[in-house]
Amino acid sequence: MKIVRFNLEFDDPILPFETEVMWGVMIDGLLYGLAQAPYLEEVNGRYSLDIEPGGGMSVERVRFHAPVTPGKIVCVGRNYAAHAAELGNAVPEEPLIFLKPPSAVIGPDEPVVYPAISERVDHEGELALVIGKRCRNLRPEEADDVIFGYTVANDVTARDLQRKDKQWTRGKGFDTFAPVGPWIDTEFDPAGRRVRCLVNDEVRQDGDTNDFIFSIGQVLAFVTRFMTLEPGDLVLTGTPEGVGPVQPGDVMTVEVEGLGALSNPVVAEGDIRNA
Repeated sequence: MKIVRFNLEFDDPILPFETEVMWGVMIDGLLYGLAQAPYLEEVNGRYSLDIEPGGGMSVERVRFHAPVTPGKIVCVGRNYAAHAAELGNAVPEEPLIFLKPPSAVIGPDEPVVYPAISERVDHEGELALVIGKRCRNLRPEEADDVIFGYTVANDVTARDLQRKDKQWTRGKGFDTFAPVGPWIDTEFDPAGRRVRCLVNDEVRQDGDTNDFIFSIGQVLAFVTRFMTLEPGDLVLTGTPEGVGPVQPGDVMTVEVEGLGALSNPVVAEGDIRNA
C-alpha cells in the first residue's frame, strides 16, 4: 500500500487551475483520495483507510507532495562506518541523534535552495521511516509495531556551517533541506536494501541497509528512552559513504531499492528570491 499526498493540475489554455493538496492511496496503479492521513487513526491494530467517494484516478495530472507532515524529524548521524570514516569521525558508541525542523520538508521535484551563506551543500541519501503509533520506552523487538511505513529522504546539509557551529541545527535545518517522497510504502521490508544517491545521473553514494551500525529497532529504542514519538514523526536512518557537494543546476536523486526514487533540483537562493 502506497500512501501519498497530491494535488491535480489542469493546464486548461483559458483557465488553468489546480486542486488543493489531498491524501491518497495508490492501488493497482490508480489513485484514491483519503479523508485524512491514515496514520492518524489506528483502531484495534489497523489503520483507517477512509477512501473518499469516487473511482480511482490516473496519475497523469498528479503532482506528488511530501507524503508526510511530521511533527518532528529525528535523524541518526554516522550510522554507516564508512561514512563516519570519510568525514574523519569515529564510529559512535550509541546512536548519534539530531533533529531537523518540519519546515525543512519538501516533496518530489521541488527545488532545494542553496543558501547564500553556505559555501558547501552536500547530498545525503537515506531510508526514512514514518511512525504510526505514539510510543515511549520501546524495546528493539517492538519497532515493527509502531512503524507505519517507509519512504525515501535526503538529509541535505550545509557542511561548512555544520562544522563551524559544532552542533548541527543550522547546517541541517534550512528550508528545503529535507526532501521526502514520493510515497510511504506500508509493506516495505528494509532489510538488505541498496541506498544510492545520484547527482546528474552520476552515482555518488551506494550503500546497503545491512551495513547499519545500529538497527532500526536499536535506534527507536534509544530515541524513545528520552523522547515520545508521535504518529507522523519521521525518522531518518543514516547515510552511506560518498556524500559530496552539489551546486545550483544539479539534480539529486535518492534511490532505495524496492521503495522508489526521489529527485530534487538545486537552485541558488537568489533565483528563488527573483522568481
